[in-house]
Parts: sequence; C-alpha cells; structure tokens
Amino acid sequence: MRIDIVSIFPAYFDTLEISLLGKAKDRGLLDLRVHDLRDAAHDKHRTVDDTPTGGGAGMVMKPEPWGTMLDEILEAPDSSDDPLIIFPSPAGEVFNQKMARELSGEQQLIFGCGRYEGPDQRIFDEYVERGRLKLVSLGDYVLNGGEVASLAMIEAIARLLPGMVGNPESLVEESHEDGLLEYPSYTKPAVWRGREVPPVLLSGNHAAIAKWRKEQSIERTRRVRPDLLAE
Repeated sequence: MRIDIVSIFPAYFDTLEISLLGKAKDRGLLDLRVHDLRDAAHDKHRTVDDTPTGGGAGMVMKPEPWGTMLDEILEAPDSSDDPLIIFPSPAGEVFNQKMARELSGEQQLIFGCGRYEGPDQRIFDEYVERGRLKLVSLGDYVLNGGEVASLAMIEAIARLLPGMVGNPESLVEESHEDGLLEYPSYTKPAVWRGREVPPVLLSGNHAAIAKWRKEQSIERTRRVRPDLLAE
C-alpha cells in the first residue's frame, strides 16, 4: 500500500519510522511519503492560510497550495489510478474498525492534514468531482490539526495489511472486530499481589475458555459501550 501525507508539520510523522510501521516500510509492505504543504506555496513567506471570507475568527487554508500539492501527487507517474483522499475533520464520518478494514484494501491513500479552520471548501468540492475524497472524524471532539488523527488512522489501517502483524489470528480477537470489546487478558504468574488468573484460563479446556472469553466480551461491552450491543 502507498500512503501519501500532506502537512505543514511533516516532522509529526517521524514516528512512522519506528516500531511495526517502520519495519513494514523497510520490508516494502508500506510505501510512506510525507509532503510539506508549504513547498507548494510560492510567496516568500510560504503562506498557506488567509482570513475567512465573510469574516469570523481563525484562518482558513488557501486552496492554491492544496490544489498544487494534490495535483502533483495524483498526476505522478507512480501514483495509482484511483487513490482515495482523506481529510480528518470533525465534520466527517466517524472512523471505526470496519472503516479501517475497508481502507486497508486500498492501493493508495492520501491524507490531507488541515490546520486552523481547515482548507477552503472548494478543495473538497474540486477533488470530490475529480475522484474520491472522504472526510473522516476520530470522534466528537476537536484537535489542533489533522496530524494526530492521520497517525491514528494510518496505524489502524496499516496493521491490517497482510504480513504486517506476526500472528494474524491476534487481529481477529481484538476489540471491535466482531462488534464487541475485547475480553480481559492475563499472563504469568498465576497469582500477583493476591489477584488470581481466572481458573478457567488454567484449565486447558479450550471450549470453556472460548465460552468464558465470549461472555466477558459481552459483559464488558454491556458495561462500557452498550451502544455497540444496540447496534
């Protein structure tokens, strides 16, 4: 998978060089490219924002640098035929595990990291007409910019790629994969500070263990996220 990221703070994405994502990049599973939006602003101050038309607080990101940068990525000879542009936005569709799995099947994703009051609306209108563009929200809160949200989505998506995680079975039993929260996990020792591992996990009875884990998932979901059970 190829992932392009556009930001005025490219250093945010240095963390993509470490841990599983960095190893996946080294092994050729991920082609990660970070672009500085200011490289597409050609005035001496490399300006990417201006005051909102009609007045109001904050600044709006200018359409010219975004258009230039996105065109360069889309029209590059090694770009895919049908990439998906994603802009993190509190006005977007809420990101979840189902969406992460769907996006993990894409050939190329382009993440646009907005700042201030976000990009000029005409950027969204332009690239919706020309191809595919999706606004995606991490939840009902506001961040300073799209970098943190993009990092979270990239990790959630990339870890689902074939060969990314050492034991693929571990992905199946995680929270949200089956619409439930994950069951509690334990390891050695069997007793720690007087707290015991549930006896069923030491029984060797795999059917009983699977039943216990399912029950724990349902109970945890009922207690913490009853909205998921309703769905």
